[in-house]
Amino acid sequence: MGRRPEVFVRALSMAEGQRLQRITRTAKDPVKLRRAIVVLMSGQGQPAPDIAHLLEATEDYVRDVIHAFNDRGFDALDPKWRGGTPNKISEPVRDWICVIARCDPRFLGRPFSGWSLSKLRDYLIETGRVAAISIETVRRILRERGVTWQASKTWKASNDPDFTTKMRQVLDLYDHPPAGGRVVCVDEFGPLNLQPRPGPAR
Repeated sequence: MGRRPEVFVRALSMAEGQRLQRITRTAKDPVKLRRAIVVLMSGQGQPAPDIAHLLEATEDYVRDVIHAFNDRGFDALDPKWRGGTPNKISEPVRDWICVIARCDPRFLGRPFSGWSLSKLRDYLIETGRVAAISIETVRRILRERGVTWQASKTWKASNDPDFTTKMRQVLDLYDHPPAGGRVVCVDEFGPLNLQPRPGPAR
């Protein structure tokens, strides 16, 4: 199969180029910003595969945006416009995907403390939220709705699926110790330098 012919945006006037640059600097909507970048890069001679690679998007998405801009102009940058084939993922399902992405996976019975795109995709399919979905589609849905994950921290969380239940039992003992009994807590603590520490003697 031969390589698909490249698609480029029509020739842009100086005013259109300046308008696109303003949008890339000031747009608050991530969808409009993304589409403006596609059009601007195409106007500068960048082929669709290179634009797709830079934006971590599909080549079909880039070509759809370029075709739409050639047909409709700046109206195609509006987030309400949807090019290509109709969405197979409904808006309520997209809402659920974003809600789940913001949840701690441990509260959903997963033995890890943070989502990855592949883990989130697998969870959505296993639980029947969607019949099938690609990692790229998950990425695009989260990005369009402003869902981001912070970088992993240096500490590690427990992978025990019963961790939350056990934690609540321990914390309940702190708040409600047994009558006439004692609560003894043992925990790891780093090296303690030897020096006098004031406190009551018992």
